[in-house]
Amino acid sequence: MHIEEHQDVINACRFCFMCRHLDPVGNVTFREADTPRGRALVIDSIRMNPECLKNADFIDALYRSALSAANRYHCVSHYDETGLVLAARQDVVQAGLAPENVKTLAHALEDVAFTVKGKGDVLYYGENPKLYPGCKTISGKDPGKALEVLGFVSESRKVFAKFKKAVAESKCKTLVVAEPSAYDFLKGKLSGVKVVHCTEYLLPPKAKAGRTRKACYLESDFLKNYDGNMAAPRELLKSYGYALEPFGTNGEESYSVGEGAVVYDELNPALCQKLCSRVYGLAGDAKGALFITASRYVRDTLKKYNAKIEVLSVEDAIARRNA
Repeated sequence: MHIEEHQDVINACRFCFMCRHLDPVGNVTFREADTPRGRALVIDSIRMNPECLKNADFIDALYRSALSAANRYHCVSHYDETGLVLAARQDVVQAGLAPENVKTLAHALEDVAFTVKGKGDVLYYGENPKLYPGCKTISGKDPGKALEVLGFVSESRKVFAKFKKAVAESKCKTLVVAEPSAYDFLKGKLSGVKVVHCTEYLLPPKAKAGRTRKACYLESDFLKNYDGNMAAPRELLKSYGYALEPFGTNGEESYSVGEGAVVYDELNPALCQKLCSRVYGLAGDAKGALFITASRYVRDTLKKYNAKIEVLSVEDAIARRNA
């Protein structure tokens, strides 16, 4: 079983309470099974008795995780509880035990094609091509990250092969990626192609900042907790005149409403709405407030459950300054 490769994590996390306050799902359900310790105990039970893998409640706990990795990033020993959950999901899928809603979502994610258009030596993968004049664009659904996160690793590889083929046929040696989940998935996987996040590519700014605007920046799970807390998004926003203010109770929690799980709102809509409600609650009177996020998923999900809140992606914010 894949979980056996994470025995050190199981041993460390199953009796440790130190990061329970950093689990976004645990903070809205108050269930022990929705904390890193609870999931480690569940997985330890499966390790000791593989028949427990058939336990529907155990499987549910694995797919309830938002995979923010805030606990891993702030753990003094950086134990990879997120990797442990992903390994357990892979074991569930390989045993043919994936829940029906998970299988249905996975099948939909397999149906994908990628198309390259335009001219240029740089290839852009995102929703704001006007910010990247002179670049080719590649369009299509998720490049395989969502399937990987759901535990469908072989299916993920097939989708990625399609994406890789389209990139190779573009003959571009630089790929600019906007969505943090896709950036995390693609970096280091395309031989001979440099993968950069869109905010890295857009620095230094090409427009004057104009009047300063206060905004709360909601950190990306991927850019912060997975990819070393990349500074480029914050630097870019500041250079365009956005005065970024801290949000929430502390700087360690995730307020990305399931971004780490990529398709969390499709998989667990009721839980996702609770995650959003917590963000709204912490925002208090958000009238006139502006929230900026690096993730299109976070933007769309927060707006879905509260249309009154103003949320922009980083690219949206830059486009607004350029208008």
